[in-house]
Amino acid sequence: MGMMQEFREFAVKGNVIDLAVGVIVGAAFGKIVDAVVSDLIMPVVGLVFGKLDFSSLYILLGSAPAGSDMSLDALRKAGVPVFAYGHFLTVSLNFFILAFIIFIMVKQINRLKRQQAAPAPAATPEDVMLLREIRDSLKK
Repeated sequence: MGMMQEFREFAVKGNVIDLAVGVIVGAAFGKIVDAVVSDLIMPVVGLVFGKLDFSSLYILLGSAPAGSDMSLDALRKAGVPVFAYGHFLTVSLNFFILAFIIFIMVKQINRLKRQQAAPAPAATPEDVMLLREIRDSLKK
């Protein structure tokens, strides 16, 4: 069997295609969660903790050039070492929200699978039904 034939068989297997679809949907879902966290949740959290913008929180590790802007972007462009923990907080929050949502989704999917997998009661065989009818007639 040639290498191309093996690759074609591998690529068209259902699991590989399912994985590809999962990665694409996961990437899109990650962008949605990122937007929810950065645009909806973090502003509220920042408001509660004193109108902080977490994405621009940093600790200056070196000396800034005289007269330079003290924003995170300007310091990075100037090559000043900064410990940008605010971005890490935002990304960490994104991860925990995404992980929690995926946990809830998997939990619900497993619950639905268990409900569908519950065996239906087996139909009573015809000979048992006949015996029951005979028993009921004898009782009368």
